[in-house]
Amino acid sequence: MMYSLDDTISAPSTPIGEGGIGIVKMSGPEVLPILQTIIQPSQAQSQRDVPWQPLSHRLYHGHVVDPENQEVVDEVLVSYMKAPHTYTRQDVGEINCHGGIVPLQRILELTLRHGARLASPGEMTLRAFVFGRLDLAQAEAVLDVVRAKTEAGLRVAVEQLGGRLSEEITKVRAELVDVLAYLEATIDFSEDEIPERDVATPLRKAARRLGELIKSADQGMIYRQGMRAAIVGRPNVGKSSLLNALLRTNRAIVTPIPGTTRDTLEETINLQGIPLTLVDTAGIGESEDMVERLGIERSRQALSRADLALMTVDVSEPLQEADWRISRLIGKKSSILVANKIDLPAVPVPEDLLPEAKKIEVSALTGKGLEDLEEAIVKVIFSGQVIASDAPLVNNPRHKDILHTALEHVRAAEEASDQEMPADFVAIDLTAAVNALGEITGETVTEDLLETIFSKFCVGK
Repeated sequence: MMYSLDDTISAPSTPIGEGGIGIVKMSGPEVLPILQTIIQPSQAQSQRDVPWQPLSHRLYHGHVVDPENQEVVDEVLVSYMKAPHTYTRQDVGEINCHGGIVPLQRILELTLRHGARLASPGEMTLRAFVFGRLDLAQAEAVLDVVRAKTEAGLRVAVEQLGGRLSEEITKVRAELVDVLAYLEATIDFSEDEIPERDVATPLRKAARRLGELIKSADQGMIYRQGMRAAIVGRPNVGKSSLLNALLRTNRAIVTPIPGTTRDTLEETINLQGIPLTLVDTAGIGESEDMVERLGIERSRQALSRADLALMTVDVSEPLQEADWRISRLIGKKSSILVANKIDLPAVPVPEDLLPEAKKIEVSALTGKGLEDLEEAIVKVIFSGQVIASDAPLVNNPRHKDILHTALEHVRAAEEASDQEMPADFVAIDLTAAVNALGEITGETVTEDLLETIFSKFCVGK
């Protein structure tokens, strides 16, 4: 789609539904005329024939009035913010009405009827990007702030919004551009005496910094997207009890009868800042019951989709063939062996059952060992890697892919330089690296990419 930037857009900025407040937001050149048309301010005006002239960044009490029949639609608080000191760097208006489907819809319709059009998803933030209020990485961070599931995820997103990643990318890109400018000068003015300069050192430095950013990406995306852990095991080993214990609430039905869980059950917890989705599965074994067999098949699918397997065994009795069969299903997937029911007399668990997995002893009944299990989950998720707290985290898969591309080109340019190949060969890869990094901050971006990014936003943001 072709984005228009010189008209006025309007959209609800709060979810449709009952609530304490609803907000209709506008951006564009017709904001003030629209407000003057549909808002009747409460403050007295000395000259009634003079249009209302609100001061910028002030909050006014008044009423929304339909100009066609003078019907009062709602009592509101209105703010007018004059460009360029606004989110979009255009004139912005916000009408704060009572929360509810009808008043919000009526006010939105009035703004559309008197000069605005309905905003597309993310179009407010798109204008903030186009008019230089945010770079592209910051604009994408707006969505991450809205969708943050934990305090840690929010902290990473806010850092992105504040421009920490953009600053790092801009520094690396500027260094590469500087080297590229030198190389192009040697190509274009080969007959002139251009002083030689060190090319290898800045390329190595850029490659090292890009590598560090890529290394942070897996951790950053965990905070952003979360992880899935499937609790698997044969029937009646305490999988549902373990889910309830980790959730600190009775979410799953627990009985002594094997096969109580016949379908997967998902709940998300905040585990040290990580949004961890726990999937309680039906016991994997043999069954003649058709419904139970369907549940077992869903358990297998849940295991295949999970990032981590929590294989649960009952230590109060010897292992069964089903336990070994489940361990083979897990294979090389990241896993933790949860030895449950340690509150009962225990039977030793063979060392060759998931030999590479961390073994944690717990009692889902008493809660003993749960903190150890949570710590083990975090360590497995991060694979023992700890990123410095002052380093910006890459939390966007698109950014990670671009950083990989840029790093490949920088290394190719570095190799060409080390082999003393002509400057043209070094410049080709260096140009590709510079353009790739520009796709993160927005210096080199296509309309298709913008549409893909901003279509993920909600209307009104």
